[in-house]
Amino acid sequence: MALAGRLLRTLLFVPGNNPRFIEKAKTLRADIICLDLEDSVPIDEKGRARELVRDALKARSNYTSELYVRVNSPESMSIEDDLKGIVVADGLDGIVIPKVNEPEEVVRVASMLDDLERKHGIGKSIEIMPSIESARGVVNAYHIASSSERVSALVFGVFDFMHDMGLEYSADAIGYSYARAKVPVDARAAGVHAIDGIWQAIEDIDGLVRDATVGMRLGYKGKSIIHPNQIEPVHRVFVPSKEEVEWARKVVAALEDAMRQGKGAVRLEGKMVDAVHYKRAKALLDAAAVGMITG
Repeated sequence: MALAGRLLRTLLFVPGNNPRFIEKAKTLRADIICLDLEDSVPIDEKGRARELVRDALKARSNYTSELYVRVNSPESMSIEDDLKGIVVADGLDGIVIPKVNEPEEVVRVASMLDDLERKHGIGKSIEIMPSIESARGVVNAYHIASSSERVSALVFGVFDFMHDMGLEYSADAIGYSYARAKVPVDARAAGVHAIDGIWQAIEDIDGLVRDATVGMRLGYKGKSIIHPNQIEPVHRVFVPSKEEVEWARKVVAALEDAMRQGKGAVRLEGKMVDAVHYKRAKALLDAAAVGMITG
């Protein structure tokens, strides 16, 4: 499960078969860059996309954001090949699993990750963000969120959910209002976070801000986005809470004291924190400072 005091404001999807976009992502300040092997990649490009994504993961130090990959869905015939292709080094922070309907699907993927991490000697636990995109997924959201300690957040996939329900998207959001409100409640009950669905009209920044504000008020910690121009407006909406800032300050203080003693990790309030948590905490405090200035 994810620790408190972590920035999940923006989950930016980047097509995994586009070298130019993958290179550009190195300069972007989204909290999570998610290289996509699913919807944005045509079937005949899947193999090439895996190679490009694997190369990006091997160059992990070139990216300032957390680095995730959206694999293909559990119902596809590709997810095992995706994992074997990308879980080769410590560069992968987590995966987004699209179209999750049942908790057993997450359990199977978590078992695959167990095997691959052992095989490649990966010294960390790769996180999982299941994407809730169907009526079954919404009904089972709490059990999906509770299915593995690897789960750090649920992602709400609004357009696939609307398709599953046989509904047309509308600006008043009535068709998906119940599902959108339920997902963060179930995530919170399971002790994980929730990330809201995309805003498709990339030139409508005012609409994006209004939509992100609704998501924030529903309990989401951030939003899925599809264009770099959406990063800064969404960040302005999702300012870290007082509780998150306080936790981040504790992490920074504890780890700086530990580093002075030559230690790389320390136990804090029953949880082990190390360099990655220090990096996340510093970023959160920076974001909170900006939010105080602009807000």
